[in-house]
Amino acid sequence: MTEPTAGAQLEREERDDAWRVALPQFEGPLDLLLHLIQQHELDILDIPISFITEKYLEYITLMQAFAIDVASEYLVMAATLAHIKSKMLLPTPPADQEDGLDEEDLDPRGELVRRLLEYQKYKQAAHDLSARGLLGTDVFPRGAPVEEAPQGPAPLEQCSVFNLIDAFNRIVAKRKIKVEHQVDFERVTITERINEVVDLLKVRSRCTIEELLPETFSRIELVITFLALLEMTRLKLTRLYQASPLSELYIELALIDGEAPAPDPAQIQEP
Repeated sequence: MTEPTAGAQLEREERDDAWRVALPQFEGPLDLLLHLIQQHELDILDIPISFITEKYLEYITLMQAFAIDVASEYLVMAATLAHIKSKMLLPTPPADQEDGLDEEDLDPRGELVRRLLEYQKYKQAAHDLSARGLLGTDVFPRGAPVEEAPQGPAPLEQCSVFNLIDAFNRIVAKRKIKVEHQVDFERVTITERINEVVDLLKVRSRCTIEELLPETFSRIELVITFLALLEMTRLKLTRLYQASPLSELYIELALIDGEAPAPDPAQIQEP
C-alpha cells in the first residue's frame, strides 16, 4: 500500500477540520465528573482518582474523535486530576506527623470533593425547583379531584448532553463504521438537519436516538445529525430523557406555551 502524499494528507486534514465544531457550553468539567461518578456508581466521598482520571481522559479523547473541540476548562480539569493522581502516589505521612499538615497534604482529593459536593447541591436544588408542580397541572387545591397515578414502566428522567454523547458512541461502536472508503458527498448543513429533525419531532412527538440515526446513514450523515442534536440541546430546542444510564435515549421538542420553538439560523453554529 502506497503512503499518501503530503498534498493528499493536507487535503484530508482540511476536510476533517471543516467538520470540527466547538463543544457548546452545555455543561462544564464538574458536570462531566459527576456524570462519570454516577455512571460508574462511585462514592463521591472516596473517589478512586486513578480510575476517574483514566475515564475522564477517555471521554476527552472520545469527544475529540467526534470532531468536538474541547473547551480549555476541560483540559485544566484533566491537568488537575493528573496532579492529584501524582500526589496520591506519594507515601502517606506517619500518623504522628499529621498535625502539621494541611488538608490537601492529608488527602489531595479534598478540594475537588468539596467542589463536587457543592456543585451537586446546587444542581439538585435547580432540578427540584424545575420539578415542582404547577397549580392545576401537578398540584391541586384542597377538594379538587386527584387522578390516580398512571401504571406502567418507570418514568423517564431528563438527562444531560453527556448521555447523548454516550448513546452516540454506543451506536458508532455497535455498527463498526468504517471511514477509509468514504465517497465524496454533497454537504448538508447543520441548520438543514436541525430543520429536518424539528419537522420529524413535530409529527412523532418523541423519537429515540436510534430512530434519528438509522443504519442506512453514512458516517457523515451520522456525524451531521449528532452535531445537529448537540446544537439543538445548546439552543434548548429539545429535551433528552432516559429511564436509566444505558437505556434507550429519547429526544423530544422543548415546547414553549404548547408550541415548538422555531430554530433561529443566526444562533446556529455551523462548522
